[in-house]
Parts: sequence; structure tokens; C-alpha cells
Amino acid sequence: MPPAEGYRCQYVTDWVADKTRWGLSIDATEQAALTEVLSVCPDVPITVTLAR
Repeated sequence: MPPAEGYRCQYVTDWVADKTRWGLSIDATEQAALTEVLSVCPDVPITVTLAR
């Protein structure tokens, strides 16, 4: 995680978008960490452009 707490929500949503874009898997530990960070983030849509 980035040390700047104000950037963590953006970092995690970008991470999720990249994983989705490239069809990458997320293991249970990674999912728990992402869920924890996202639980305190505002609900904003994540735009994903799928890779071709």
C-alpha cells in the first residue's frame, strides 16, 4: 500500500481495474486486503477497459 493514506482508495480501485482488465486471479489473502481497504472508501464506479 502507498504510504499516503489519501491515495489508498485510488490505488486499490486501479489495482482491481487492472486485475479485471487482464483477467488476473485474486487469491484469498489479496481479496481480504482489498476488501478491507475498500470498506472505508467512498462508493465510486470503476471503469475497466478490457484487454483485447
